[in-house]
Amino acid sequence: MDTVIVQLPDQPGSDAGEFGDRPRLLHLGPGETADFGRGGADSPVEVALSDPGVSRHAGQITAAEDYWRLSNYSGNVTYVVENMEGAGEHIKVAPGRLGAPVPFEFSRVVLPSRDGEVHFKVFAPEHMYLDTGVGVRSGEPTQSPFALDQTSKYFLVLLALCEPRLRDPSSGAIPGVSEILERLRPVEGCQDLTRSAVNYHIEYLATVKLRLRNDDERATGTNHKRAELVALALRFDLVREEHLALLRPARSERKERKEHKENAGHG
Repeated sequence: MDTVIVQLPDQPGSDAGEFGDRPRLLHLGPGETADFGRGGADSPVEVALSDPGVSRHAGQITAAEDYWRLSNYSGNVTYVVENMEGAGEHIKVAPGRLGAPVPFEFSRVVLPSRDGEVHFKVFAPEHMYLDTGVGVRSGEPTQSPFALDQTSKYFLVLLALCEPRLRDPSSGAIPGVSEILERLRPVEGCQDLTRSAVNYHIEYLATVKLRLRNDDERATGTNHKRAELVALALRFDLVREEHLALLRPARSERKERKEHKENAGHG
């Protein structure tokens, strides 16, 4: 079971972070660790940060049950861990601090560097959410089999995938990555969303959150994977019509595009 997934930084000169189909990921189970820093020929690290201002062995992350811990091996530099789903929420890990717990599901680890800062992302997908249904009040609480955070970007990606079917159950349309980007970028907090990020969220939903079967047909491409996600989400009402309020109304968006074209024509 993977409790932590690290999205490795893009290689220098690579466009994979913007256009690549799949980000480079490092999966960790409970108790497993990964060192980060500049590394070297005689001191390799799992998470390489190619900046001369970063220590060769800057720190370590350790996977726990539903969170992870960060150790700062620097003697004088503070690291910052940002909540990527929060409005500026973050924690600071002081120099020499060992095993600082990080409670965020989506995190960005930021280190100062000569050119400003470098960062990498860490995801803790095993965060669980209680089933809100009314039931027996004694004993252990029931946990939802699909632990979806409706405030997260991956939920918005799933919602955008399902939108055509939610608006018209007879529709067979499954949006592609470009269409999802176009749909979500007007949404608050999604202005900087990239193709790589959308692809990551689709993979994250398929392999971790909704746990689609890993058969040969699905491995041949993303079209079948997206169709399976839509079918499963709608079958179990993981996304519903009322969730569409999280997106801008499609009619208003079309109207704005039309007005923009008309204004451009008059110009």
